[in-house]
Amino acid sequence: MNKILLIAKRELLTRISKKTFLLTTILLPLLIFVFYAMIIYFSVKGDDGITIAVADKANLFEGKLENKGELVFKLKNDASETILKKELEAEKIDAYVIVPEGTTVENFDTLRFVSSKKMGLMTRGKIEDEINSKLEERRLMSLNISKAQLDSIQNANNHLSFTTIGEEDTNEDNVGVSYGVGYISGFLIYIVLFIYGTMVMRGVMEEKVNRIAEIIVSSVKPFQLMMGKILGIGAVGLIQFMIWIVLVILLQTLLLFIFPGADASAIQAQTGGMAGGASNAATNAAVAEVMKNMSSINFPLIIGCFIFYFLGGYLLYASLFATVGCAVNEDPQDAQSLMLPITMPIIFGIVIMTKAVNAPYSSLSVFGSLFPLTSPIVMMARVAFGVPGGVTVWELVTSMVLLVLGFLCTTWLAAKIYRTGILMYGKKTTWKEMWKWAMRKN
Repeated sequence: MNKILLIAKRELLTRISKKTFLLTTILLPLLIFVFYAMIIYFSVKGDDGITIAVADKANLFEGKLENKGELVFKLKNDASETILKKELEAEKIDAYVIVPEGTTVENFDTLRFVSSKKMGLMTRGKIEDEINSKLEERRLMSLNISKAQLDSIQNANNHLSFTTIGEEDTNEDNVGVSYGVGYISGFLIYIVLFIYGTMVMRGVMEEKVNRIAEIIVSSVKPFQLMMGKILGIGAVGLIQFMIWIVLVILLQTLLLFIFPGADASAIQAQTGGMAGGASNAATNAAVAEVMKNMSSINFPLIIGCFIFYFLGGYLLYASLFATVGCAVNEDPQDAQSLMLPITMPIIFGIVIMTKAVNAPYSSLSVFGSLFPLTSPIVMMARVAFGVPGGVTVWELVTSMVLLVLGFLCTTWLAAKIYRTGILMYGKKTTWKEMWKWAMRKN
């Protein structure tokens, strides 16, 4: 055990002391911060606004066109097309629309939109939506539907109340937050398995190709060498992951300090101000509702499960990646062919996770959360919905036990392959040959 810890300490200190570790650990959150800040900045302040003059000769809109986000409507009913063209050429306006006299909601056909520059697809959609909504309102009112009746129809908020036995009402926002937390947690573990599993494989390959392993195994057993590398690189990944979380939280706080109310403004800008004059209040209410629903999430359970499945999934897959690293010689192409059977369950897990966040109790989701090769990813998607709301206690316990047994089994097989493969040179290894190594008696 002391030799395993010694090798793990060497791996940890060697990798942490490298400049690449410091650069990737510090620069990655900073790049995310800068990228996110640019998105918010351009979302909040990037729109120059589009001024549209509307010459409503038929009083079709009754002066009720509302400004929406970057769209600014100016009613100029008395202006002729010649005057509007001059204003367009002088860049006083960006576009104009003329509603000819005699146009009604009954005989309305097409309005001609003239602009100095081509409008983007989203901008065209926003303009059409605003004009069509006003025309629809006029058509309904022409059928003797009063404004109060129209408002009551448009503001109707009928909905179903979803609940489960033993739990309070679970509204749509609550489910949406659970969906997001589960998806993000599962996706993070998916990335971790790929990044740090590949790191273990490359570490083993470097020592084998450079013939360092020959010297090391003269003092320690191959199993001790393999476990030391797995634990050392795992500790590097865990430290790096914790630093990322702390930095992201600090940078997120700094971002909110630089852009007060940035989240609400960004959401409003992205949606184009679809809530009308009360969009700010509606957005703030939506953000407050999301924060309220966040408090209903059992984060101690999620964090505890995340740490367990993070470590369990890493240890399981790291041993498999180590077997690939010990079997590869100088040709890196061999690693690509041998990695396919290992990476397929990880990809299969992310596919099942997309199903689990929508249907936590489906048979495919239950299978994926119990099968050790996919459970680290899929179970996190189910746990976000709570216990027993998303996963039962026995399923969670069974999944953890199977993951531990899966790690012990893969480590035992990997150790038997590792002791032969780490000293095997000059021969292209196949999975069939590696299986023979695993089944060989001591």
